[in-house]
Amino acid sequence: MPRRLRSVDLDFVESAPLRLVFAAEMSAPPELVYRALADDVAGWPSWFTSVTAARPTDNGAGREVRLKGGTVFRETIVAAAPCEQYAYRVDESNAPGLLALLEDWRLTPAGTGTRVQWTFAADGAAPFRFALRLGRSGMGRAFRDAVRNLDGRLAGSAA
Repeated sequence: MPRRLRSVDLDFVESAPLRLVFAAEMSAPPELVYRALADDVAGWPSWFTSVTAARPTDNGAGREVRLKGGTVFRETIVAAAPCEQYAYRVDESNAPGLLALLEDWRLTPAGTGTRVQWTFAADGAAPFRFALRLGRSGMGRAFRDAVRNLDGRLAGSAA
């Protein structure tokens, strides 16, 4: 059963007890990447394989995301700057030990493509933080795979 998490603001991305930051470059331009992140929420499972389902909620002000393994996030969008930033906090989740979570996607032009930076800012019980630190390389791999998948998908849609 989902439980309520601590509500955090965008500044949590800098002050969170646990911050995992990953970056990669894509050939797709920032406007296409942003649209895939913010406007095509239901399309996330097609490129981010950890996501099994995603849908916008509250007339686009929130999202519900389901991950492999059964984790559910109910989120609120906290920043939506086209071609630059897309961030959301998790308001409710069934993830054990999670107390607060904010994910921040930053997009920067890189030649004709985009540099994508994903910050996973979290707080949780000590075992949760320990497990996330142990899983850092797996999360990094999942991020890099997702970016590569999204880049391929966007290249196919531009053709």
